[in-house]
Amino acid sequence: MVVVMVLKVMVVVVFVMFVVIWVMLVVALVVMVLVMVAVMMVMMMLVVMVVGMVVVMMVVMVVLVVVEFVW
Repeated sequence: MVVVMVLKVMVVVVFVMFVVIWVMLVVALVVMVLVMVAVMMVMMMLVVMVVGMVVVMMVVMVVLVVVEFVW
């Protein structure tokens, strides 16, 4: 009877360990995906900011050239 009890406990422990490992893997995957999304968002924000600055510079240059020609 003791052997059966020990086997049951071992099976339960192994099962719990597997469940914990799977949960940790899933959590790690979710965290990685969230980090990737956050990095992508930051990169997009930086790209948008740089493009916006370049566009503003181009517009300012064009306006200055037009003003120079008009004057």
